[in-house]
Amino acid sequence: MIEQKIRTFLDTQEGSTSVVVKSLIDDRQFSIDPERVFPSASTIKLFIMSELFRQAKERQLSLSDTILLNDVSKTGGDGILKELDSNHDFTLKELCTLMIIISDNTATNLLIEHLGMNRVNQQISQMGLKSASLQRKMMDLEAVRAGRNNYISGADFAAILESIYRGENVDQDSSAQMLDILKRQQVRGRLDLYLPEDLLIAHKTGDLDLLEHDGGIVFLDDSPYLICVLTEKVATNKDGREIIGKISRMVYDYFVEVK
Repeated sequence: MIEQKIRTFLDTQEGSTSVVVKSLIDDRQFSIDPERVFPSASTIKLFIMSELFRQAKERQLSLSDTILLNDVSKTGGDGILKELDSNHDFTLKELCTLMIIISDNTATNLLIEHLGMNRVNQQISQMGLKSASLQRKMMDLEAVRAGRNNYISGADFAAILESIYRGENVDQDSSAQMLDILKRQQVRGRLDLYLPEDLLIAHKTGDLDLLEHDGGIVFLDDSPYLICVLTEKVATNKDGREIIGKISRMVYDYFVEVK
């Protein structure tokens, strides 16, 4: 049994891990500690993307609207915008793409300012999700010290990914555009670590000190499946990536064998 195999593996690993696996064509699914709440790291960016497309659908903005990059907007951590000269205009869709495919923190903060943090959280609530929460911008260490952080659970991570895959996040066209962005993910070395290089995965990663997450849709021939693996308090970040990669390979082998 694949679930027991993964549980046995996790018994040998340090830290806490949540796993959600679900076939997207039949009733095969299992989870390990899906309601456990983790600091979200960059996986919270999925909900920011979703709110952007919701506001675009309701004509509160256009994806082609632009925001001017300036020095004040630049922040540390992942991304390329912090390295570019200021005074460039970027469309909202370009910022969203950078936020997802290279996890650009500056792009993320610009979108949070433009969309409104409260509105992102309202959308999360309207989706019926229990644990996901956006409480701070990226790299806001003062907020962390004040006790404000961003959170997610494996169940909520899986729910938003499945809603995008099934065309139910905002609407079918918006979901298709979001899925296309996720398919272009460039931050790798987790779910894909031990999978065939040509296998398409639409996914979003996240990492902090001693914390690694990855979740996405694996487009396995005629047997696509969803997998989310969240880890924290691992021995090292490399260990966290290895845990995700090894679980991902076990799940892949399972679906290859029984598809």
